[in-house]
Amino acid sequence: MLNVGKIEEGFVLDHIEAGKSLSLYHHLQLDKLDCTVAIIKNARSNKMGKKDILKVECDINMLDLDVLAFIDHNITVNVIKDGEIVDKKELVLPKEIRNVIKCKNPRCITSIEQELPHIFFLADEKKEIYRCKYCEEKYGSHK
Repeated sequence: MLNVGKIEEGFVLDHIEAGKSLSLYHHLQLDKLDCTVAIIKNARSNKMGKKDILKVECDINMLDLDVLAFIDHNITVNVIKDGEIVDKKELVLPKEIRNVIKCKNPRCITSIEQELPHIFFLADEKKEIYRCKYCEEKYGSHK
């Protein structure tokens, strides 16, 4: 059994779908932060069979919960202070996301005006469908 030491302050992202941790690492821009990160891939899980886990030692406020929820709102976010779990954050699909996904519609204003932010709004919560704010192009369930 692999043993990764506990962290003093930061967060542990648990129940990440197996194989998704590296993509999450980049989307959360953890590569740009000066913090310790442990990526555990394909850990055994009673609930999921296999899962990934990210342990990040840094200020919890550095974590973009909206990006995380958009990618997978079933991830468990454990907040760590003084080496103990002090809080578990529930993730809910964000109503709006900026610059996480790009509109694929070649006629969308974002493909012409390069500096415009890519903004998508949650159009259907049950089906997890987002639409471009400018042209209403659908971004379907991304699972």
